[in-house]
Parts: sequence; C-alpha cells; structure tokens
Amino acid sequence: MGIELQGVGLTHPGGYVALQDISLQIAAGERVAIIGSSGAGKTTLLRLLGTGLMPSQGSLRLLDSEPAKLTGRALQRLRTRIGLIHQSPPLPPRQRVITAVLAGRLGQWSLPRALLSLCFPLDIPGARAALAPLDLQDRLFARCDQLSGGQLQRVGIARVLYQGADLLLADEPVSAMDPILADHTLGLLNRLAEERQISLIASLHAVDLALRHFSRVIGLRDGRILFDCAAADVSPADLTALYGNDSLATQEIERPLATDPAPSLAPPRCL
Repeated sequence: MGIELQGVGLTHPGGYVALQDISLQIAAGERVAIIGSSGAGKTTLLRLLGTGLMPSQGSLRLLDSEPAKLTGRALQRLRTRIGLIHQSPPLPPRQRVITAVLAGRLGQWSLPRALLSLCFPLDIPGARAALAPLDLQDRLFARCDQLSGGQLQRVGIARVLYQGADLLLADEPVSAMDPILADHTLGLLNRLAEERQISLIASLHAVDLALRHFSRVIGLRDGRILFDCAAADVSPADLTALYGNDSLATQEIERPLATDPAPSLAPPRCL
C-alpha cells in the first residue's frame, strides 16, 4: 500500500505550472520530509497525494488505487484512509475541541451517527486518548477560539490520529509551535507512524527538524525534485542549491544568502 508517481505534472487552469516531471516511490510505512522554499510546490504535492488535486500529466498510484480513475463513493472511501494535517486547521472558532477531534471519523460514520456526534459527542474516551499524547486532554471541552495557534495545530493532529488513517500527510504541522514543542510533536508523529506501520509525509520549512526526524528527505524547487536522499546524505551544498538566493540552509540553521546565483535544475541527486 505504498505511493508511486511517474512523470507527474500539474498545471493550474490559469497556466501556472506547479509541478513538473515528479517521479518517486514511497514504501508503506516510510517517513519522508519534503523541504524547499515557499512556492516550491510542497503544498501542491501534498494536495495531490491527498486527492484534492489530480495530475495534469503522468500517473499517481496510492494505497493500491489510482485516484484519477475513481469517482463518487470509491474516491470518498479512499479519502477516508488519508489523514490531512493542515498548517492552519479548518476549525470553526465556536467548535469544541472534542467535536473537532471526533470529526476525524465523520467520513467513516453513517449520516445519522455523524449528525448525532456533532450534537452529543459519542466517543469522549477516544477523543481524550487522541489528545493525551499532545498534552491537550485538559482542553477537551474548550472552544477552539480559546486556543493558541500551536494548540490548534495539535488539535488538528489529534483529529487525524483519531481518524486512524493509512497515510498521514502533514503540511507544515508545527509552524505555530515553539522549538521544543515542535521537536516533541514531530517525534510523536514519527513514533505513532512507526507503531502503526503507516506512511508519513510532511512538508517542513525547518531544515533541522526534517533532518533530525526523517530518514528520507526530498528537496523540491520550482516544482521539480532537486534531490531525494537519506537525511544523512543531504549536504550543505544540496541545501544551498535548493534554496538558492532565498536562504542558506545548513543542518543547523537557515540564514539569508547574499550573492549566490540560482542554480540550474539538474536531474535529481541520490535517486
């Protein structure tokens, strides 16, 4: 139940090319970080893997299915197996935390059960258990507008953990957290993915976190894969090439780069 992309490209209706010639394989249970500057295509790639977008070119296969060939209920069933962790979780301000977490299974429940749970939460112990590893069990009945940005991100993570997905896609999941909490949360996501033997793919701006928590790192620039390596093989030269004039990223820090010209796009390294 892995992921395979062959020659995938995505062009938006206005003609903007977001992804070009993306070919990669991700095995079931593998944990991968995607890094690159803003606008590199990281979020677009995750949306494509989450079936929110379909390729303009090439083929995509995930969880033993080809999303482009599915319609209606078959596509919906596939989507219930994919957990999406958003940078800014779409949580209504007046919604209670418990309701937000239980919403992770709305796609798996019958309509009557889903509607009932929105009014009368049906699985309080399950919601509390999903929040506990994230140290939010005491906010179970708080409203979302009473939480900080980092707490809202953790509620979004708890909702996906409660969903019990076969594939986790995380788009900047710790961007609103302080460094210690971000480090802890990424470690938790990786441990849970390993325990459940499910794939975890996360886009990150923090290069040090990507290299510390993920065994495989993909560098994306201008919609293309610049390198696809084991984390231990990513070099400062790779990161300089990846970020170009945007920033100089090393395994420890990210700093502005003053003069280096943007590199030409060569075939991906380490494949």
